Amino acid sequence: MPRTLWIESDGQLATWDQTRLPFESAVIPLGDEAACARAITTMQVRGAPLIGAVGAYGLALALRVRADDEALAAALERLGGTRPTAVNLRWALERVRDRVRPLPPDQRASAAWDEAARICDDDVACNERIGRHGRALLEALAKRAGPINILTHCNAGRLATVDHGTALAPVYALHAAGVAVHVWVDETRPRNQGASLTAWELAERGVPHTVIADNAGGLLMRQGRVDVVLVGCDRVAMNGDVANKVGTYLKALAAWDNHVPFYVACPVSTIDPWARSGDAIPIEERDPGELTHVGGRAPDGTIVAVQVVPDGSPALNPAFDITPARLVSALITEQGTCDASVPGLRRLIGSERAR
Repeated sequence: MPRTLWIESDGQLATWDQTRLPFESAVIPLGDEAACARAITTMQVRGAPLIGAVGAYGLALALRVRADDEALAAALERLGGTRPTAVNLRWALERVRDRVRPLPPDQRASAAWDEAARICDDDVACNERIGRHGRALLEALAKRAGPINILTHCNAGRLATVDHGTALAPVYALHAAGVAVHVWVDETRPRNQGASLTAWELAERGVPHTVIADNAGGLLMRQGRVDVVLVGCDRVAMNGDVANKVGTYLKALAAWDNHVPFYVACPVSTIDPWARSGDAIPIEERDPGELTHVGGRAPDGTIVAVQVVPDGSPALNPAFDITPARLVSALITEQGTCDASVPGLRRLIGSERAR
């Protein structure tokens, strides 16, 4: 299947407009820094690894216009401010910056473009390895009769990355290996990334799945109908606290209470060595309109937004929450699995990167 981010035959960067899925497969061009920033801010692209890749290309495109040190710093600041919670954006931008900063300005744009392409290739390879490690971990849950029942939250599939996904990579690996698997798909209010994106991906791959209301997960765990909870994340603090789509914390609490393993799939680049705990992770607050209105397809096929609250009712829309490390059974990374703890993370990323 095609990557989520690609180069057209005319050399222009392009991606899917995820705000139109699952009802319309619309391709959007990303021809300059402003288009990349707009796509990230409006969530036409979303998911920590994909945001990082688009940000990297956005920096390369900015350097085609002006590439001196002042312009480099300004573009880095503009793109870095588009989404504050996902650490991969900062990581990717700094990786491009470090590649081009020693170069003269006339060589920077080309080098930045090459580095952005490497970030994409590295993401694909990284996620494939996450899939292998996760498959090995989850195969231990395989039953003699019936599928492994996995509950996931939000979208951490290929649409959130360049390819394969993080939390869905083990699911795809299990399915490809012929292991029976079924996914409970949280709708993930308020933007419904589970119902709209994860369900679309799983259907595309032929993976059995069922969409559920966000608040149904605890009941299913209590009934013994969930074998494992598997989610992605946007940032991991050095003590193992995890930032992910709002609602993840509640799933982790329900999993802990019902003795269901709670795994977090993430590339090592998602670990933030500068965040000592989840308290240091900024929580993005988005437009309340995402909560007060629900988008969907009308009977005539048009995509519309419908108001679901009374006129004048205020709304608070935090996009993420923090799951404490004590509730995380393990992190699944491209380097293997590790405990969500200071020693586990230090071993994973190297003590020289950790404060």
